[in-house]
Amino acid sequence: MQRRYNQLGSGVKMAAYSRSQLLLLLMSVCLCGLGSVLGLKPASGPAEPPNPPVLRAADLPVRDAPAAAAAAAAGASQPRRATGWKLSEEEACREDLTRLCPRQTWTNNLAVLECLQDRREETEIAPDCNHLLWNYKLNLTTDPKFESVATEVCKSTIAEIKECNEEERGRGYLVSCLVDHRGNITEYQCNQYITKMTSIIFSDYRLICGFMDKCKEDINNLRCGSINVGHKDVHSQGEVIACLEKALVRQAEQQDHVRSIKEECQRAILRVAELSSDDFHLDRHLYFSCRDDRERFCQNTQAGEGKVYKCLFNHKFEEAMSEKCRDALTTRQKLISQDYRVSYSLAKACKLDLRKQRCSLDTNLPRAREARLSYLLLCLEAAVHRGRPVSGECQGEMLDYRRMLMEDFSLSPEIVLHCRTEIEAHCSGLHRKGRTLHCLMRIGRSDRSTAIDSICQSALQTLIQSADPGADYRIDRALNEACESVIQTACKHIRTGDPMILSCLMEHLYTEKMVEDCEHRLLELQYFISRDWKLDPILYKKCQGDAARLCHTHGWNETSELMPPGAVFSCLYRHAYRTEEQGRRLSRDCKVEVQRILHQRALDVKLDPELQKRCMTDLGKWCSEKTDTGQELECLQDHLEDLVSTCRDVVGNLTELESEVRDEKPGESNPVCLTCNFMSPFLSHCWLQDIQIDALLIRACDPAIQAHCHDVADNQIDTGDLMECLIQNKHQKEMNDKCSVGVTHFQLIQMKDFRFSYKFKMACKEDVLRLCPNIKKKVDVVICLSTTVRNDTLQDAKEQRVSLKCRKQLRVEELEMSEDIRLDPELYDPCKSDIGRLCPNVNFGNAQMIECLKEQKKQLSQRCHQRIFRLQEGEMTDPELDYQLMRVCKQMIKRFCTEADARNVLQCLKQNKNSELMDPKCKQMITKRQITQNTDYRLNPVLRKACLADIPKFCQSILNKASEDSELEGQVIACLKLKYADQRLSSDCEDQIRVILQESALDYRLDPQLQMHCSDEISRLCAEEAAAQEQTGQVEECLKVNLLKIKQETCKKEVLNMLKESKADIFVDPVLHTACALDIKHHCAAITPGRGRQMSCLMEALQDKRIRLQPECKKRLQDRIDMWSYAAKVAPAEGFSDLAVQVMTSPSKNYILLMIALSVCILFLVGLLCGRITKQVMRELKDR
Repeated sequence: MQRRYNQLGSGVKMAAYSRSQLLLLLMSVCLCGLGSVLGLKPASGPAEPPNPPVLRAADLPVRDAPAAAAAAAAGASQPRRATGWKLSEEEACREDLTRLCPRQTWTNNLAVLECLQDRREETEIAPDCNHLLWNYKLNLTTDPKFESVATEVCKSTIAEIKECNEEERGRGYLVSCLVDHRGNITEYQCNQYITKMTSIIFSDYRLICGFMDKCKEDINNLRCGSINVGHKDVHSQGEVIACLEKALVRQAEQQDHVRSIKEECQRAILRVAELSSDDFHLDRHLYFSCRDDRERFCQNTQAGEGKVYKCLFNHKFEEAMSEKCRDALTTRQKLISQDYRVSYSLAKACKLDLRKQRCSLDTNLPRAREARLSYLLLCLEAAVHRGRPVSGECQGEMLDYRRMLMEDFSLSPEIVLHCRTEIEAHCSGLHRKGRTLHCLMRIGRSDRSTAIDSICQSALQTLIQSADPGADYRIDRALNEACESVIQTACKHIRTGDPMILSCLMEHLYTEKMVEDCEHRLLELQYFISRDWKLDPILYKKCQGDAARLCHTHGWNETSELMPPGAVFSCLYRHAYRTEEQGRRLSRDCKVEVQRILHQRALDVKLDPELQKRCMTDLGKWCSEKTDTGQELECLQDHLEDLVSTCRDVVGNLTELESEVRDEKPGESNPVCLTCNFMSPFLSHCWLQDIQIDALLIRACDPAIQAHCHDVADNQIDTGDLMECLIQNKHQKEMNDKCSVGVTHFQLIQMKDFRFSYKFKMACKEDVLRLCPNIKKKVDVVICLSTTVRNDTLQDAKEQRVSLKCRKQLRVEELEMSEDIRLDPELYDPCKSDIGRLCPNVNFGNAQMIECLKEQKKQLSQRCHQRIFRLQEGEMTDPELDYQLMRVCKQMIKRFCTEADARNVLQCLKQNKNSELMDPKCKQMITKRQITQNTDYRLNPVLRKACLADIPKFCQSILNKASEDSELEGQVIACLKLKYADQRLSSDCEDQIRVILQESALDYRLDPQLQMHCSDEISRLCAEEAAAQEQTGQVEECLKVNLLKIKQETCKKEVLNMLKESKADIFVDPVLHTACALDIKHHCAAITPGRGRQMSCLMEALQDKRIRLQPECKKRLQDRIDMWSYAAKVAPAEGFSDLAVQVMTSPSKNYILLMIALSVCILFLVGLLCGRITKQVMRELKDR
């Protein structure tokens, strides 16, 4: 073709100008033309002659009759004109020129050419003028003389560019080569010349060297236009290239390539796009489509270096942007996604960085892959994340194009190809500003009914990795716009663009500062970030060394089948809470970041990939109605026993690592073994171990934390101390309902498995394996260990089988269980019906429900009664487990019992019960516990130990009749009281019974037998005294005084027993003791208390006329004597032993014994006398 045109123009000769003049002419033309079009000033030097001779008319190649006639007419006079041939003088273009171009451009052929070829519509220029312009441009690009001009202007540049220096001369290839390498041209004059030639070449695809040869077949197949000269011979053939570009991007978005573009044409299309990347004028289709939009949005943006492109890209989704321009821009962006070099600014800014980071030297990848925008971004992002230097200019360009990928899903051919169905079904009409991607993200994290295809999910994950919005939230325009107000208020202290912005937003999720739209966009993005640990830049930065050391990971943009991205975080967590003995621990910085991620994942079950994957069925089955914040996870934990095995494993292991429960396996360092372990349903987070991980609970409990737990809350890595503190302060005034409910749920979940309590597990793991094997439920483990501790204590074992650290933590767990009956399933389950029947309006917390059941003990069902009895038995053995006692008497314990042993706290409180400083509420609680203790000797561990030998000796018949779990209603203690009166008990047992007698003498309620048998009589005879509740023995005194009026024999017998007991010791008769206190001090101070000695002393003093007792004492003593006399008549001795006991315990014991002795002596004397008389009579009879 070139030869054809050369032959056509060879009949006309150019004037003989010197080479230097021609060089000067072209330089001037180029400079002038550039100044007129781009607004640039020509370089200093020779000015353009008034009429520069560019080409004579005879030099104009002519191809058809109209043009030939015009050329002939022009050629007749042209040689005689000194000013040379000009386009403006041609008849074919004169009318168009006059109408369309300013007069000052007429003297410059290139300025005229630019003016005419930049018209919007083809019909604006006459066909003859179009053809004339085409031939002129073609001649410029192929004429050897112009090539020689290029050789002179660009001599040094050609020598530097090896490819251009080797091009064959005379075929027009040199100019095209210089155009290809114009980015490397530093010589000013050469650069200006090539710039002008570029504008000419890119006005028509047929002028681009080699393009027709490579794409001829594809143009015809795709019907993108004609390359046959004369068929459609218009000067602006940009539509042909645009058609090919659209076909190229459409091919990437289709699975079945019906009309596949040849590889060499694909490269030619991308090369053309690359060469037109610096000046949007060179992309003819985009130029004509966006000319008005450029004036509207980018009027002040200077052309060149791709600046206009970037400006238009930034305004692509503006409402005022025309659809035609938006489509052209989208096509250009799609080409950039296929080859980053189509972006002039990106290729230029990152050229050195690409070379430095070796992003184009991967021999395992095809060349086309290395040119993809995603590959460039991943490679350079990997360098940034590894801390390698990447220029700020390059990072700025990367940020722009990462944002571009997030804004428009269509720029990712994989998304268009694999997510087409989902987009059409759910996301139509949401094309702009990243809404489509967020729509896909939304359905990607939804349930199975609307879940996206796995291939689409993978495409989304890949796109998000390429865009890397985790590094800068501004990349995600939809998120940025939705969360702008939240960022301005909640995260204003963080630098704009900092990766911590996303963490800040997550921390304020579900708070008052969060807005709904931001919440949705944030969770949609976090859903995908959570599935690849590398997408959190802070986590990657802090943990990349640990991941490589412990998890055998590779580079940021590399994946391994042995260690997929989703398994790396499980690996990191696996090593996060290891002890120093276990070794292979995370660095502190990495551990902090792992915990931060756990905090975020606890906010939403869908942020935990493994949990969502394995529990989808159970979520639908059990938790379909639990859609509020945090309810899904709570629901799964509540239904732990009902879940399918795979889901149960995941939920069940939320709080502990398998490696912490059993010994490390050999070969664990093997990557294959690691992968198997990590991909198993391990915990993806550990919010039960670390309360801070449950961000919702943290927010609800913030007042309580600030008031009571701020010290432990400040720890970066919590080991359960914060939750333990909240449990201990669960009922403080700062604890609101939300926090209380959350803490209680936390406790309830812990009860399902002892491993769920991190501190308990770590403290007692070895003890559990040794003493309680095969027991899983926490409550059973606690019972097993506490029983072992109790048995060792009661048996005075030399060495406790439960370790000290476990015993300490066991105490904490037991205290927690005592606060809420629901935390003790062994108690709660059998008492459910009783709770609904007897305590329907009582709250569970604060041990209120347990206290209610204790008070209603007689009305409980048998199973519940047995469980309550066992509970009380444990509380009496260890008062610290009595939550209500410890809560109500907390201050009194500090006042009176700071030095007392924990197991003797109740004993200490009883001793100080009647102190003036004793709090009334605490005193009332102590009385309740005393009443409970006196119902059964087994509930009084001190008495049980002191009377260990006496009880089976004197009260075995009572024990034989009672069952193991039934209460004895004070029968054993009543039996011991009687033996105390008979002075038959051991000294230790006697001391304890004396205390019980003294206490019950002051408060009749402490005598269960008396209360049971005399309740009606008390109501009838002593109602006033009972109502006073002064606990000074007035009710007992009332019963004694009204002994004759008592109708019920059982009650009368109890009162008589009281009288009998009071004879044994005056201290068990508080009324008499109070009345006679001064007399005891004056007359019986030297008498040792006990065994009725002081009572005998007072009785002797009463009979001694020389001693004057206090009137009240004398009166009370006389009343007691009358009562004892009546008791002796009403209840005579039942046998000789009983009689002997009564005599020995009588205040008149000495008198009675003297009388008995005298009687014996008299009988002896009488017997002796009678014997002698009888002997004498017998002798007399014999003598007879």
